[in-house]
Amino acid sequence: MKRFVLICTTVFLLSNLTAQKDSGSKNSSPNLDLFTQGLSSPAFCPAEIKEFMAFYPDLEYSAIYDIEVQDWKIDLSADLFYERTNKPKGRKTAVFYWADGRMLPKEELPQKDNYWTLRYPYSNTLRDPKTFTDEELEQIRKFSSTENRKNGGGSPMFFFDFLYSAQSRVIIEDHIIRTKFLGKSTRIHERVYDALKRIEKKILENADDAEVKTFIDTLKSADAYCWREIAGTSRKSFHSYGIAIDVLPKRLAGRSIYWDWERNRSGDNWMLVPLEKRWTPGSKVIKIFEDEGFIWGGYWLIFDNMHFEYHPELIGNQ
Repeated sequence: MKRFVLICTTVFLLSNLTAQKDSGSKNSSPNLDLFTQGLSSPAFCPAEIKEFMAFYPDLEYSAIYDIEVQDWKIDLSADLFYERTNKPKGRKTAVFYWADGRMLPKEELPQKDNYWTLRYPYSNTLRDPKTFTDEELEQIRKFSSTENRKNGGGSPMFFFDFLYSAQSRVIIEDHIIRTKFLGKSTRIHERVYDALKRIEKKILENADDAEVKTFIDTLKSADAYCWREIAGTSRKSFHSYGIAIDVLPKRLAGRSIYWDWERNRSGDNWMLVPLEKRWTPGSKVIKIFEDEGFIWGGYWLIFDNMHFEYHPELIGNQ
């Protein structure tokens, strides 16, 4: 049974009452009248917290406003193993601060600007490289530079480490399931196993579509879980969580599929490779993945056309 518990309240310090007492105010002690006077009252969670947590309905959480750090403190609790498995029962817990949508532990709050927010606009519209301005081209080159990838910001992984039990390779591999996707062996996290199976079913049901049939017939591999860092960075790849899958075709026939491979071939103008010269899984396959909460890396400026990644919080942010 899925759980969804929401407790949103606010903690207020009584400094204003102390000030009243020191100044000789008759109303110098806290009482229930304060709630009716509006000096302290229950507060609702910000909508963005409720919206984010709605994408993970099996998590139990409570949110309390911590006036000391002036941010929402979120207590999380979840089954140690996802409900579809028959593994030992147990609970795991964590405490994060909202940090404008970053979900950070308290000690990371001073560095919050070093992290991206967990929800950002996911555009499922391909940008024609011919429309890039000179300024945009320079921004893309800077963003994809070795220095920026190594030292720049990135997605905070603390919430995902909790969600997928990814504190270490040993721990997470107890949650990784061996399976097949369209006949290809792969390993996927238990939390996204059902979604991947629904994707497989929908693709096979649409095999009479020429584009979908080509995708099925030319699929070489579908690699998901791999404990590693993102190339050129010191941050864990979402493949390390078993929630990203690369669908590689048998032949590229000269087409581009991954920005860094194209950079090795084309140099600094790698982002200008025309859309028609890039391999894609096909619009219908992409839509099937998106309907199950996966984003497609082909929409990124630093394109990764073989790559799908489970992020229902982004699909719901379109």
